[in-house]
Amino acid sequence: MEVNPPKQEHLLALKVMRLTKPTLFTNIPVTCEEKDLPGDLFNQLMRDDPSTVNGAEILMLGEMLTLPQNFGNIFLGETFSSYISVHNDSNQVVKDILVKADLQTSSQRLNLSASNAAVAELKPDCCIDDVIHHEVKEIGTHILVCAVSYTTQGGEKMYFRKFFKFQVLKPLDVKTKFYNAESDLSSVTDEVFLEAQIQNITTSPMFMEKVSLEPSIMYNVAELNSVNQAGECVTTFGSRTYLQPMDTRQYLYCLKPKKEFAEKAGIIKGVTVIGKLDIVWKTNLGERGRLQTSQLQRMAPGYGDVRLSLEAIPDTVNLEEPFHITCKITNCSSERTMDLVLEMCNTNSIHWCGISGRQLGKLHPSSSLCLALTLLSSVQGLQSVSGLRLTDTFLKRTYEYDDIAQVCVVSSAIKVES
Repeated sequence: MEVNPPKQEHLLALKVMRLTKPTLFTNIPVTCEEKDLPGDLFNQLMRDDPSTVNGAEILMLGEMLTLPQNFGNIFLGETFSSYISVHNDSNQVVKDILVKADLQTSSQRLNLSASNAAVAELKPDCCIDDVIHHEVKEIGTHILVCAVSYTTQGGEKMYFRKFFKFQVLKPLDVKTKFYNAESDLSSVTDEVFLEAQIQNITTSPMFMEKVSLEPSIMYNVAELNSVNQAGECVTTFGSRTYLQPMDTRQYLYCLKPKKEFAEKAGIIKGVTVIGKLDIVWKTNLGERGRLQTSQLQRMAPGYGDVRLSLEAIPDTVNLEEPFHITCKITNCSSERTMDLVLEMCNTNSIHWCGISGRQLGKLHPSSSLCLALTLLSSVQGLQSVSGLRLTDTFLKRTYEYDDIAQVCVVSSAIKVES
């Protein structure tokens, strides 16, 4: 009868432990009143307990720290640290020991070993220790593969490996919204507001250390998450910037195109890259995590071939008294010169002063001209400025501009503050 040879035992032992911060030791205080049957027994036991706080024994939190009892959760953006130890359990001297640690994700395999050089020999009861670190950048299943190869005294080459599987979870839910500063016909600065909603979807509180927006090369950014109180900049979230589990916080940013881009009509068109959010937080005993979103994109409002924007307009005007506005006309075409004619059409409440149908002359590609206009209102209240028409005589195409802006019209008996 054929007998299978027994499985050969390895001379080396491999141990892998995840390195995490300890937690504060908690206990359940048990107490009673002195007139109860136990008397002062429970209170004395708590005073004698070395894990309680002297003078505050009834608090659940103690003065001791507890080492992690399980693998725990790993979240995207945190640093995964692990301790790897290879111990020689035999009474032989082992040679040419090579320890390799790889991390397999859904998209790539990463080598985490600090050194790929083999150790010449390992004596009995001695060990090889290594600590690996990796900033987790993917969610889903991760597999830590630890492989050990060595040579016995008899010259036999041995090899074994172990697998450690763990899941990487998503710590934050980030949603973004874009808002234009005004309507499509507003200021030529193309201001855009970004609202970022950040929700803590873990089971523990987070200390939000930093939430910033790194703009693209086209924009400058201003954070709107603080207020000035008595000359001091104070965050709108208060002195404690903790985010409890399932809580959501909203951050607001204002982006303005840089001067070299804002002055060139047609550059900020279609889909534009705004920038990316950089989020840094801390959890249990200062464990840090960091996330960067992908590049945020926004569909810029379309202005067609000709853009009309307002440079100056009063907020309040007197009834039936002329007031002045300043318009800016921009040729958004990058190739075609336009020959423009301006027509002014009266509405039920707004009446234009001046000559309608006048020639504005030729407007070259990506160039602008400013135009001062006079008008008056015959109706009180909040009135919409409408009725401007621009005609390109080359293509016989007319562009209509209504609801350009709004003004508050008051009785002339009320003094309008400048």
